[in-house]
Amino acid sequence: MDDRKDRIAAELVAVRDRSLAYTDADDELLLRQHSPIMSPLVWDLAHVGNYEELWVLRAAGGIAPLRPEIDDMYDAFKTPRRNRPSLPLLRPDEARRYIAGVRGRVLDVLEAIDLDGPDPLHRDGFVFGLVIQHEHQHDETMLATLQLSGRPGLVRDGEPPPGRPAAGPREVFVPAGPFRMGTDTLPWAYDNERAAHVVDLPAYWIDRYPVSNGEYAAFIADGGYDDPRWWTPEGWEWRCRTGVTAPLFWERDGDTWWRMRFGRIEPVPMDEPVQHVSWFEADAYARWAGKRLPTEAEWEKACGWDVAAGRSRRYPWGDEEPGPDRANLGHRIARPAPIGAYPRGASPCGAEQMIGDVWEWTASWFLPYPGFRAFPYREYSEVFFGHRFRVLRGGSWATDPAAVRTTFRNWDFPIRRQIFAGFRCARTATPQEAARGGWA
Repeated sequence: MDDRKDRIAAELVAVRDRSLAYTDADDELLLRQHSPIMSPLVWDLAHVGNYEELWVLRAAGGIAPLRPEIDDMYDAFKTPRRNRPSLPLLRPDEARRYIAGVRGRVLDVLEAIDLDGPDPLHRDGFVFGLVIQHEHQHDETMLATLQLSGRPGLVRDGEPPPGRPAAGPREVFVPAGPFRMGTDTLPWAYDNERAAHVVDLPAYWIDRYPVSNGEYAAFIADGGYDDPRWWTPEGWEWRCRTGVTAPLFWERDGDTWWRMRFGRIEPVPMDEPVQHVSWFEADAYARWAGKRLPTEAEWEKACGWDVAAGRSRRYPWGDEEPGPDRANLGHRIARPAPIGAYPRGASPCGAEQMIGDVWEWTASWFLPYPGFRAFPYREYSEVFFGHRFRVLRGGSWATDPAAVRTTFRNWDFPIRRQIFAGFRCARTATPQEAARGGWA
């Protein structure tokens, strides 16, 4: 087995260990639906195995179906979340046996497959990257479900590096000019990240760090939730209808904000990036601050474009794999790290914590790039394009390094708050700032 196959095998083991750890619970917790917008955990568990069977065993390996009778039940498009608890789902033990049986055959396919062959599913192990990233995404979804359930035991109180919130300017300057957005070369990139194309942007400023809990608390204290000036008409209607007055899981007691984190009640750390806010809340804060949300093109240029080299980096710091000194990823700790904790993870323009900690809302709708081609199926990206979903970038503390890069695009409804999402702000440079290259 060549080195690529060794790595794929290790990634398959790691993601499955993660899935099983998150579902190591009593049957009642796994079978219950904790929110109508989330699946029962046992559905996610069997779904990742069924997806793996469909793509690795059947599509790439030519193996006859193992359990064709369950395909529709675990098809996300045929079974809306609200209906999943009423389905005859595999019980937890049966789901574990099913996904283990699939995985054994997947390893046989990996051993036999030609990673340099002409089949695009086989080339560079694309189909394995597809299922590995898919399972990690469902693991992050399961973590969001577990947070909603209040299940204890997932806090993981490892210590991140210390923050340095007062170090350096709060904004960084990105000069005008073209950059290459998206990718044609990363082997496991999804279809919505392709094709690479040139985007020419005017000069702008972007926050050096994500917006912190302390900064967001100032918005609340200033009456931000009660002032329609800061909200879009749709956002104000949502805020009034739902009655939200703070990020999800926040509660105020006297002068102290508290949050619930995996069943634990604790003071809100004011030096961490804010999370569990909707796009509407992020957009309102940005308006209140006299700024705006960055477009996803602005976000990507600030994250990875190396002006001196004339190319995009895979990660803000370069092409080296993420490590614990550069980004907060992979559920090493169950929260965002303090502001300024990862100076070694800075991007070429000086922006920090763009990978990990919190998904970052952007101003952009989820739309195809020029030259987009659906692969390997329309339902991964194409059916979601339009003016319904806002783009998020960067990954969170719960995102595995295998499922994050400068070009990775996530998307969700602008009302979503259960995801581990925050934001940073941007503003267009004045002509004078653009002419002098920022602060000079």
